[in-house]
This record gives sequence, C-alpha cells and structure tokens, in this order.
Amino acid sequence: MTSPALLRFRLLASIALVLVSTFFAMAPAVAAENPAVEEMAGYLDFVDYQGGVMLVQQIPDEEWKNFVLIDTRDAGQYGKGHIPGAINIEWRRVLAEREKIPTDKPVLVYCNTGSLSGQAGFALRVAGYENVRILQGGYNAWLKARGEAPVVEQ
Repeated sequence: MTSPALLRFRLLASIALVLVSTFFAMAPAVAAENPAVEEMAGYLDFVDYQGGVMLVQQIPDEEWKNFVLIDTRDAGQYGKGHIPGAINIEWRRVLAEREKIPTDKPVLVYCNTGSLSGQAGFALRVAGYENVRILQGGYNAWLKARGEAPVVEQ
C-alpha cells in the first residue's frame, strides 16, 4: 500500500515534469534564430586576438592627429577633460549616432579605462567598422603616458 505522502509527492513531481517540459518546448531557440547573435558569432570567429586594441605606447605623438578620436564617456566626464580633438559619443549611443563615425579613416574609441569603449568598439566592429580600434587603458593610460594623474571614478 502506498502512503498519502508518497502519492502527493508523485503527483507534484508529475506536475513539475509537465510544467518544465512545456516551458522548454515553448522557449524560443536563443542563438539559433537570432541574427544579431549569428553576426557576433561570425565576427568572433574572424577577429584577431587583440580585437582591434591599441596601447598608448603604440601611437607616436605625431600620429594622434590621424585618428578620429571618440570619447565614449558621458558628457560630464568629457567636459572635465579629454584627448585633444576628440568628439564625444557616449558608448551606448555609438550605433545610434554611427553617421558621425567615418568608415574611411582610422577611428580610436576610448573611455576612462577601456572597458566601456571596448563594448562600443565591439558593437561598431560587428556593425562593419573595421577601421575602429580601442584604446587599452583609455583616458587614464593617455594621462599616465603624459605624466598626469589618472581620473578617479566616484
């Protein structure tokens, strides 16, 4: 004879199994049907190890003028200081404002440390901007190379 507790457990387990099976049957295929994911996967298969990253030390002083510099920090940070000649397009706006970004000149994106500009650079490169590079270490690395104090984030 089966106890009432065991019967309840079996009933609840059966219901849980049906619910889980239904959930997975109805859940969309995340990567298989998403063109953005497919595009990123193709990019990651193609990109070199550095992914378009440059160090401050790799750019001679006289070469900075040849880059279109994009400061991807917010307007407040940009207003407190930026690399001379840089334009300000916040990192999450680079695709929305991509008409401001040339495809026929070298573009260098930066933030304070390189992490947010890395996201902006990745988005632009996936969107076909093969001319985009990311300044590793960002504005802080640029300041340090010039003997200036880095920006302190609050």
